[in-house]
Amino acid sequence: MEDVKSILEIKNLYKSYGTKEVLKGINLTVGKGQIVGLIGKNGIGKSTTIDCVTGSKNYNSGEIYINGTNIESNPIEIKKMFGYISSEPCLYETMTGYEYLSFIASVYGVSPSVFPAKVEELRSNFDLTENDLSVKIKGYSHGMKQKLSLIASLLHNPILWILDEPTVGLDIMVYHYLMKCMLDFVKNGKSILITSHNLDFIGKICNRVDIINNGIIFKSINLDENEEYRGKLDQVLTEIYGG
Repeated sequence: MEDVKSILEIKNLYKSYGTKEVLKGINLTVGKGQIVGLIGKNGIGKSTTIDCVTGSKNYNSGEIYINGTNIESNPIEIKKMFGYISSEPCLYETMTGYEYLSFIASVYGVSPSVFPAKVEELRSNFDLTENDLSVKIKGYSHGMKQKLSLIASLLHNPILWILDEPTVGLDIMVYHYLMKCMLDFVKNGKSILITSHNLDFIGKICNRVDIINNGIIFKSINLDENEEYRGKLDQVLTEIYGG
């Protein structure tokens, strides 16, 4: 089998809502070991792009590949390849935290012999206590729900981590742990696609940023080769969108 260089590849992606064309030919790749930020103003198509990749929305035309496989060819197996964090935590709130993680692990086929240790590792790292996991999720704060979502997204050891506004509601310690976790995640050739309005976070963590405008990737900046842009992404967006 030919070696796959990109974990995620989006080719000429189009998506409309009725007569409103939002994506007009998105082309984007995330290479092995890369963290790529997808940024732009509100309503520009960032979350729509992610929704198409994760399969929660259909697209009009184009192709999406994860680890060299078209996502439409085997959607169930493809979903096991990535972990996903939505902009708003979507959880079964009548479950306890531990029950929810156990349910997610069963969906992804995580071995019962591995599950307890994996939960303990992630629970500790994301600063949730054993008591927190014994409480029903409906009693969680937004930040706790976000932490639980992050843990659930990593239980099955995905090769691609997709994060849509992951820093909302996180306290400063978990914010910094998330950054460390992301850097550790890509060390062995795994990849991350992230959207966020937190441009300071994006500038620090990403290898590249792709900026959406008018339904396409309007500008792509390799931050590893252009370090001066890491602290100037707000200026770049202002120049593109005005005011």
